[in-house]
Amino acid sequence: MSPAPHSVLILGGAKSGKSSYAQALAEGWGGRLIYVATAQAHDEEMARRIARHQVDRGPAWSTLEEPLELESALKQADAPGTVFLVDCLTLWLSNLVLGAELDDDQVNQRGEALAQLLTNLQARVIMVANEVGLGIVPENALARRWRDLAGSLSQRLARSCDAVLLITAGLPLALKGGPLPLS
Repeated sequence: MSPAPHSVLILGGAKSGKSSYAQALAEGWGGRLIYVATAQAHDEEMARRIARHQVDRGPAWSTLEEPLELESALKQADAPGTVFLVDCLTLWLSNLVLGAELDDDQVNQRGEALAQLLTNLQARVIMVANEVGLGIVPENALARRWRDLAGSLSQRLARSCDAVLLITAGLPLALKGGPLPLS
């Protein structure tokens, strides 16, 4: 059996089970569990979702909320024996594009900085992202731009990660790094 990966990218569609799978994987690894949340509660529905996820994780988890400065947050909280679960990269991307109003080059630089950071962290990292390239071509320019940036980010991180999984209907398909058993 191959050694456990240091970094994992988990992709999937909406409600595919990717976050649940990522949480179970992290809990199986053990150690200091840190959920790195990129979501922001801009409305009541999102606030309820965030609260529900916090309850689902339980007291074993600490939460680090960071909608924009993900790389800095990971560096600052990095320590041996830590497992980061970053959920989710596509929300982080939305925050960079819509909140920080970064241009494509700036967004791509941030993605590359995150990819390079992964090999330098002492902590193990699981990152969750939406697979957005399987649907129709969006009709508006902003949605096409976001889809293209999300696809580029996923490709960049997939190259840097030890393992990449696609989750569909709660079931993992190993794209890179072999199957990862849940403990």
